Amino acid sequence: MIEKEHPDALFVYPDVILSSYPRPQQLAEFAVRAHLPMVNAFRFFVDAGGLMSYGATASEIYATAAEQVAKILDGARPSELPLQQATRFELVINNWTAKALGLTIPPSLLVRADEVIESPPPFATH
Repeated sequence: MIEKEHPDALFVYPDVILSSYPRPQQLAEFAVRAHLPMVNAFRFFVDAGGLMSYGATASEIYATAAEQVAKILDGARPSELPLQQATRFELVINNWTAKALGLTIPPSLLVRADEVIESPPPFATH
């Protein structure tokens, strides 16, 4: 279906199904085969071979969730807890994937990245 539409890129919304093993690697492999830059909100998609991610750090997400759970276990009503918003974000770029797609990431973007991955993803080492 996606290949029929000829999109220029692919953004994978991080839901529980698409984020669960082995989906990130399957999606990344599909995107590289289809020559689609794949952008995501979480770095584990980039580790799997996606092009880049920009989103809240996993450590902050987990810490915030743990704090909220602790408050609920201490008797707070969930409906009375304030909505928490992330404050730390990270940009991760997979330069191996960029090269596989024939893309050159501008140096100005590479410098801003929190991490640049140069090694091939798991599906490329078979």
